[in-house]
Amino acid sequence: MHFDGKNETEARAEILSLVREYCDAYHTKKPWKEGDRISYASRVYDHDEMVNLVDSSLEFWLTSGRYTERFEKEFAAYLGVRFCNLVNSGSSANLLAFMTLTSPLLGERAVRRGDEIITVAAGFPTTVTPMLQFGAVPVFLDVTIPQYNIDVTQLEKALSDKTRAVMIAHTLGNPFDLTAVKAFCDKHGLWLIEDNCDALGSEYTIGGETRLTGTIGDIGTSSFYPPHHMTMGEGGAVYTNDPLLFKISRSMRDWGRDCVCPSGRDGVCGHRFDRQFGELPFGYDHKYVYSHFGYNLKATDMQAAVGCAQLQKFPGFVARRRHNFARLKAALLPVADKLILPEACPGSNPSWFGFLMTCREGVEREKVVSHIESRGVQTRMLFSGNIVKHPCFDEMRKSGRGYRVVGDLSVTDTIMTRTFWVGLYPGMTDDMIDYMAKVITEAVQ
Repeated sequence: MHFDGKNETEARAEILSLVREYCDAYHTKKPWKEGDRISYASRVYDHDEMVNLVDSSLEFWLTSGRYTERFEKEFAAYLGVRFCNLVNSGSSANLLAFMTLTSPLLGERAVRRGDEIITVAAGFPTTVTPMLQFGAVPVFLDVTIPQYNIDVTQLEKALSDKTRAVMIAHTLGNPFDLTAVKAFCDKHGLWLIEDNCDALGSEYTIGGETRLTGTIGDIGTSSFYPPHHMTMGEGGAVYTNDPLLFKISRSMRDWGRDCVCPSGRDGVCGHRFDRQFGELPFGYDHKYVYSHFGYNLKATDMQAAVGCAQLQKFPGFVARRRHNFARLKAALLPVADKLILPEACPGSNPSWFGFLMTCREGVEREKVVSHIESRGVQTRMLFSGNIVKHPCFDEMRKSGRGYRVVGDLSVTDTIMTRTFWVGLYPGMTDDMIDYMAKVITEAVQ
């Protein structure tokens, strides 16, 4: 390969053509056969992602750039929302979404230290961590089986004069009862953050309108970690229809600065040296004015480039996940007397992340999981099981401060001891689904 006589455009085209050939030659997976391990998740990609990745790297613009702007625009259009911020992980997305609600620009509605946030204990830690780090108080509610989402009958019991928001996830793609939760939030003037990291593509019908999860509350979050519905390797997003929430979240994502000019571009705002801010000298460079205590949570343009290619495939990913769920559930119906099988929330059409099962009385999860794993099928617990039982809560449990529990979390404890799940990722074939069903059936006989 030589570039003599070629301009940059021609050289780039030749490189990308070779990348496409390389991917097709060395990154095409061999067909699954019985005896091969079935992981709970895996990346599904082809030369499109690799070509985009190399295309971005050739520019060597290592922070957010043209692919980031494209992804934010196209992802917002897919979701049907006005605004999107691309960030470096789903955990950062949850941090940014929560911290957005603490902005002084929100006036009396701003979340302050000591305020309470309703959530669930049967979830992932980074839904809760931002609350604790800020000094807010998570209020943990129980969940229900077989939906594995918040028990909405406990919402009013959880309410206090300190309650400011509800922040919960759609468990493994299954939407929580958005009708009840949204009505509760509207009634009491509370913020609603939808942790949509495990549910991208799930649909919910509310008020006669079918919408994608993550777009019904005030803010939604997504994760693009490799096992998730689509991937950038690492990455996440925060999205909203509210211009003020978008302004705050963009500021906090980008160091807390007041200026909206993109990285590497000056003067887009048109007011770089002609304003008064705080007690700074008049005309202080707007690019270095900070209206929030923020972070640098941006993703790289190389991540965004992969995401742009993934997004084109995404509707097919969702369709395959639904197909895999339906096939596996149908195959496991004969052992429903041994395992509680998952059910979609009424009014929803989930984009299933995984297939949750709870062992009924007399069926030991450890034996079931051990058998399944020994036959080459990877299993997972429902994340933390009960987050307040973990070592990170030791000091708070001893002091009796820092969080509050409503009820006894008995269903959450059941999930901690008797629930597990297997994957449904779109790279799974019918043969793989059928093999998993056979192995799970053997495990409970």
